[in-house]
Amino acid sequence: MIAVRPLVPDDWPAVAAIYADGIAGRLATFETQVPPWKDWDAAHLRDHRLVADLEGRIAGWVALTPYSRRDVYRGVADVSVYVAAGDRGRGVGRALLTAAIASARAGGLWTLQAGIFPENGASLALHRSLGFREVGVRQRIGQLDGVWRDVVLLELRL
Repeated sequence: MIAVRPLVPDDWPAVAAIYADGIAGRLATFETQVPPWKDWDAAHLRDHRLVADLEGRIAGWVALTPYSRRDVYRGVADVSVYVAAGDRGRGVGRALLTAAIASARAGGLWTLQAGIFPENGASLALHRSLGFREVGVRQRIGQLDGVWRDVVLLELRL
């Protein structure tokens, strides 16, 4: 059974380890290292960050980041979802993203968006299965390890 609950500061070591694994895989983010808790905490919306507890351990996390600080975009957030390598394919990502969508709706947000590398087929399939639609592909939007990468932009209207 997967239990989704709010992420608290004491969860940071497990969250950071899952994030580090995602970074190392080079399929999830342009980031190359996990930021300190203080920086991660400041960047993510406090009411919209969750962890999945599976068999007594944290198996994944999801968090929303404001799209912009401009008031006109106050209801738009970027979503990040990460699942521990050994727990992928067990419904953890679906449970987390479903809970994040519910949290966003309850919090008055009106759009969630995600930028996903085209090679990350599992994440693309998950987001699409929960109603995200492809807006387009941002070609050669950034470099990772000196290689230009594309990002598929998806959004969900709440």
